[in-house]
Amino acid sequence: MNARTQAWRSRWAALAPREKLLVATAAGVIALGLLWMIAIGPALGTLRASDEQRAQLDAQLQRMVALRAQAQAMQSQPRQGREEALRQLELSVRQRLGTSGRMTIVGDRVTVSLTGTSADTLAQWLAQARTAARALPGEAHLTRNASGNWEGSVVLTLPRS
Repeated sequence: MNARTQAWRSRWAALAPREKLLVATAAGVIALGLLWMIAIGPALGTLRASDEQRAQLDAQLQRMVALRAQAQAMQSQPRQGREEALRQLELSVRQRLGTSGRMTIVGDRVTVSLTGTSADTLAQWLAQARTAARALPGEAHLTRNASGNWEGSVVLTLPRS
């Protein structure tokens, strides 16, 4: 190692002042480039992306807070019997789905067959079935038809009394 250092020093001493300036400038440019690539560039990229990331996290937090409030509201509701749950579910099918939904009841499971139901209507009905009848969706076999509406079936589980 000592021999190499000595060789570099003798080589440096043999360079003309102009060559020394060019080598030092090149070494400085390389050092600045490495500093940018390793430390400054990634930090600036993170800083630029932070506003968008913060907005996404704020939106996610708001959704979580709303879901927590919904869960707490559902927990505070009095227990509901099977008959009341069925009545609420039938009401939601009639109100939201109309003629595009048909119910079949087997034990604690209710199968709702859908024909030509729009996505918004389906989402609203599922929300109403979940909150009013406290029915939990267990299975869904849905396909989109040519007009963009949903067809198939959704199996719900009624709450236990």
